[in-house]
Amino acid sequence: MADEAHFDVEDKMQNIPPRSRGDRGRGKGGGGGHGREVQVSKALSKLLRHQAANAGIQLDDEGYAPLDAVLAWDPLRSLKVTFDDIQSIVTSNDKQRFTLKPNPVKNHSLDTKSTTPADYLIRANQGHSIKLESAALLAPITLEGGNVPERVLHGSFFYFWPRIIESGGLKPMSRNHIHCSTGTPEEGVVSGMRKDAELIIEIDVEASLKDGVKWWLSDNGVLLTEGDEQGVLSTKYFKLVTGRKVDVGVLWQDGQWISDLPAGLKISPPLGKGPRQGGGRGGRGGRR
Repeated sequence: MADEAHFDVEDKMQNIPPRSRGDRGRGKGGGGGHGREVQVSKALSKLLRHQAANAGIQLDDEGYAPLDAVLAWDPLRSLKVTFDDIQSIVTSNDKQRFTLKPNPVKNHSLDTKSTTPADYLIRANQGHSIKLESAALLAPITLEGGNVPERVLHGSFFYFWPRIIESGGLKPMSRNHIHCSTGTPEEGVVSGMRKDAELIIEIDVEASLKDGVKWWLSDNGVLLTEGDEQGVLSTKYFKLVTGRKVDVGVLWQDGQWISDLPAGLKISPPLGKGPRQGGGRGGRGGRR
């Protein structure tokens, strides 16, 4: 199992501000004024990405759910979430995780000034484990369409690198897709890569497209792929693998191993993801 599925961690950790030493031991108070908005955003992600069916909510082919049904879900109802709360989260979230649109069945005039929840549909833009048809939810990236980005990057961690190599590449794991970005957080790209990623894997998307791998673009700018027929984005498409902040040299180039992680490098699981039995996503050391 290779891809670290760190977007599962994102569901748990999204938007939480860094904690100072003074925050320790304060329990739920550590989130400051952002606490309730974070709770609502996390609950929306959990429902729309993973648990809609369990909650008795039917997503349409594009991943949309009726907003009134979403607000009636117990975790959101207990937070007393209002339409204004939803509208604020949809419009202000820097990663643009959600899309809200008029419900043509209830809102025949497609009035965007209505504040009635039943008049709207909402969806998560990406990150689903719920099985959805990619073509209905996402825009295809194709050679014929001429919309292949110049640079496609996947952020990872030293902790997961040996397992990625052992399994032959990246995998979606519990999600439908492997997530990538067109740049790093330092370059102003806010979706598709965790801010604490330690490794940058540059992907040769053109080569993978020629081999039949499908690529997609979400509404919030995240690049997505299911990988090949086995659900793997092979290491042969790794153009360049380097450290993001720590200089570890070139680990992989043009589909070939170049070097191991340096001896003595401090390696630990990323925030929110500890060791698992069997070492499915972890591992230390170099190439085996």
